[in-house]
Amino acid sequence: MRKPPAGSGELPSMIGRASPRTGEERCDVCGAAVDAAHDHLVDLRARAIRCACRACYLLFTHDGAGGGRLRAIPRRYLTVPEVALARDQLDAFDLPIGLAFFFRSSATGRVTAFYPSPAGATESELPLETWDALVNAVPVLGTLATDVEALLIRRRDEAIETYIVPIDASYELVGRIRLAWRGFNGGDDLRREIDDFFARTAERARAMAAA
Repeated sequence: MRKPPAGSGELPSMIGRASPRTGEERCDVCGAAVDAAHDHLVDLRARAIRCACRACYLLFTHDGAGGGRLRAIPRRYLTVPEVALARDQLDAFDLPIGLAFFFRSSATGRVTAFYPSPAGATESELPLETWDALVNAVPVLGTLATDVEALLIRRRDEAIETYIVPIDASYELVGRIRLAWRGFNGGDDLRREIDDFFARTAERARAMAAA
């Protein structure tokens, strides 16, 4: 594993312009004011996450829009319990900790794993055959949208939680871990932050399944 070098797999920065007069967030495409529940885009060239109003977000929901530089981040939250049943394929990942997220990068054409830590996130590229074996066992993972969706895994003893989530949700988790970490093992506040994040993730997945 390694810390991602600048310009390759580093975590995108969350960038939202604010009005100098009001401090309200602005769309990074057109400058319109956006509310707290606004959408996001991935800027593939700058490796950054951009805030977007609804109109601008919809412009980039189609592949190749805007020359392919910006891609809309979907809002899909999906529970994937089948991953917990694919123990042999999951064990082949040899996860160093019980928390990780995975996404396919269009820049490298590979699936990359990120492990949250108090210093940010450690990156590791997965052997292609290892990821393909998991997709063969859990076909829904083949629907993971490149650059904008992630597979999130939390493993505690024998319990495994797995979700497909928007990529910005994964980076939110990394940020919350960095802010909450205390001492050698993170502390109680960190565990509460992670529990809260996964509770909200599960709630969103249930709401989407019921819709």
